[in-house]
Amino acid sequence: MSSIIAVGESYQKFNPRAYLQNNYMPPRADFSSEDCVVPWKLRCLAEAFATGKIHGHTLIDIGTGPTIYQLLSACDHFEEIIATDYLAVNREVLRRWVQGEPDAFDWSPYIKHVCRIEGKGEQWKEKEKKLREKLKQILPIDVHQPKPLGSELCHPADAMVSTFCLEAVSPDWPSFERALQNITTLLKPGGHFLLIGALEESFYLAGEAKLSVVPVREADVKEALAKSGYQIHDFRSYVMPPGLKIGVDDVSGVFFAHAQKKPMA
Repeated sequence: MSSIIAVGESYQKFNPRAYLQNNYMPPRADFSSEDCVVPWKLRCLAEAFATGKIHGHTLIDIGTGPTIYQLLSACDHFEEIIATDYLAVNREVLRRWVQGEPDAFDWSPYIKHVCRIEGKGEQWKEKEKKLREKLKQILPIDVHQPKPLGSELCHPADAMVSTFCLEAVSPDWPSFERALQNITTLLKPGGHFLLIGALEESFYLAGEAKLSVVPVREADVKEALAKSGYQIHDFRSYVMPPGLKIGVDDVSGVFFAHAQKKPMA
């Protein structure tokens, strides 16, 4: 447990603005190339929701961080979206975006890109408004607790999303597996889970903070999902090209998994 506490302490130096600059601005956010990592992630999410299988009343985003891109395709399929993060600074960044404050990060290139790839003719301002209205709660979470949201959640969610969270907040592999089991309690049987994460990464930078990451491989993720009671419907990997290795981490690639929690026997 002490190592989990140490992880929590290391995150007190996390700088959301630096993190967004490192990962969600060019060169990693180059919308002119489908081969770039950000468009790849957005397409994985859009195609998963386009199957029509993932829908319901409530979707929970586990460890939202200071980002909303992972919710852009989801907002057409749920009545309520719950964002969660361990850090108050990240919850504040999200709140400022939801309220449309002038100094909030500009997600409009992302929203425009998602509207293009979804091909529904939706105007980006409509999608932005829809997501702001559906993001009804921004809650504190601790994935290392058996009840990660405490008593905040009345009913299990119909679906979950999580991006770059579990491997980045777990001091070791057993902690990752336990965290996955903990958050799985928030999802109803039969519910869908979209998981995106880093492959073979050991650290990343967010301002002054140098944060440790559990290096994971594709096989590790698949095994952990199976042990937590999921059936995998889709699994994809992206190899980070040399031009996007910009010194802010040592990530070798990104994985995307669409898994479904098995119904109760």
